[in-house]
Amino acid sequence: MNIEKKCEEIIRQAIRLRVSDIHIKPHETSAKVLFRLDHYLYDQEDLPPEIYERILSHLKFQAEMDIGETRKPQNGALNLYIDSKPINLRLSTLPTVNQESLVIRILPHDDSQFPLKRLSLFPNSTRKLFSLMKHSHGLILFTGPTGSGKTTTLYSILEESKGMLQRNIITLEDPVERRSRNVLQVQVNEKAGITYATGLKAILRHDPDIIMVGEIRDEETAKIAIRASLTGHLVLSTLHTRDAKGAVHRLLEFGVSQQELEQTLIAISAQRLVELKCPYCHGECTSFCRKYRQHRLVSVYELLYGRELSKVMEECKGAKVELHYPTLKEVIKKGIALGFIHQREYEKWVNDGKGQ
Repeated sequence: MNIEKKCEEIIRQAIRLRVSDIHIKPHETSAKVLFRLDHYLYDQEDLPPEIYERILSHLKFQAEMDIGETRKPQNGALNLYIDSKPINLRLSTLPTVNQESLVIRILPHDDSQFPLKRLSLFPNSTRKLFSLMKHSHGLILFTGPTGSGKTTTLYSILEESKGMLQRNIITLEDPVERRSRNVLQVQVNEKAGITYATGLKAILRHDPDIIMVGEIRDEETAKIAIRASLTGHLVLSTLHTRDAKGAVHRLLEFGVSQQELEQTLIAISAQRLVELKCPYCHGECTSFCRKYRQHRLVSVYELLYGRELSKVMEECKGAKVELHYPTLKEVIKKGIALGFIHQREYEKWVNDGKGQ
């Protein structure tokens, strides 16, 4: 079997079905290929262990990962041409009891950038987000679980800012998830000496207006993001927290001082991807229908900024405050009440056991 053609066949099929991720999970006697379409995983085929081993080695080599290292998780990025179209892939391996598991994230090319006006279930949320980009300095955080659309939101806002506000935008990512012609992108490469710290120092000498730091994942990246926003730059970054308020507590856990937060933090957005009701299917959509529906998922946002953000800061000091801003729970309930989304979206994302 030609392994290179087999890899292309799997990826081509995934692209035609418009899936977001390819999962290949090894078992004792086979490796199962699954496609993630929206929030659901669909079985595709079983591969013999020896074929999967060759596919894994081929993709790791293409993505410049260490083929000989099978005991540690690895990440890599790969650019391919499928049917004469450029495709960006992000690869992640995870050692299991059988063999390494592989997940391939399929990232849209810059030509398919998502328009800002179609990002949100309620367009007012994205208008508010874009208006926050007019700040000359400070920190804006985007939070949510993996696969909630943070990167799509970030790049859509950056592209819009580049076009309308004429800002110099530089990103620092590990790895670069989405290629863009309008943004200067720097990839962290620790082997080559480009860490978040050294990368940011170099970026600051390139006179950026907006800096996007891929993800705040530890104390070092948190302090780097704060430092950049204190030096007169607008900094955007992502963080994994349950809601907007949780991002403040997370930064404090990372050793950022209360005073630094008060000086830099402009706004926090928490988001989820929810599935729109299908106008053709009753209940669950078929995979065939999902393939042909152009707009199946939209984001809902919980925005914390201004006076309400100041109240959260006070709450962190031990003060008793009353918060009044639309939470994710309330935004999703509004979407259900207006008939845009299913009741199951509430149960999936924000059910707190108290009912409605």
